[in-house]
Amino acid sequence: MRFWFKFIYAIFLPAQRILAPIRVRGRKNIPTGPAIVCANHTSSLDPILIAYAFGINCRLNFMAKAELFSYPILKGILGALCVFPVSRGEPDISSIRTTMKHLKSGDMVMMFPEGTRVSPEESVEAKTGAVRIAAKTKVPILPIHLTSGRKIFHCTRLVIGSPYMVEAPRDKNYEMLAGKLMDSIFELEPKR
Repeated sequence: MRFWFKFIYAIFLPAQRILAPIRVRGRKNIPTGPAIVCANHTSSLDPILIAYAFGINCRLNFMAKAELFSYPILKGILGALCVFPVSRGEPDISSIRTTMKHLKSGDMVMMFPEGTRVSPEESVEAKTGAVRIAAKTKVPILPIHLTSGRKIFHCTRLVIGSPYMVEAPRDKNYEMLAGKLMDSIFELEPKR
């Protein structure tokens, strides 16, 4: 599967540089081992931009809404690009197992804690899945911030923060940890 990711990456890299250029800061913060990569989510382009920011050789797997996998052709393409489904709004044991399998293999998993695209004017509570899995597997979370309002030919700024570990809270208050995760993401937002 990694072959198809690299193939498509190389084919579309020139178009990405022209149509959706990105300026990346903090690449040195990308860990060499397993991690849960978490970013804010305002555009359908977000996963593509993150993949390009991490580079062709990065072992990054993406969690995406299960609805995308209901189309056979798209399901095949997504599978070849290291994307796996998650059912939103309910505990999805299959996607949790897949995430943990990738992490145990030394790969990184990309998750959007907000669970859906959120415009800059809106605010939603973060889901707790990323912090729960990070605490259980003892892998770091890598926060990322992407500038919002992306348009074709406009440069996106992507900031990669420092990875940090999550401890399981004694009071089981994972909502607080999820809130702190979103704070760590928005603290990376470049100042105008």
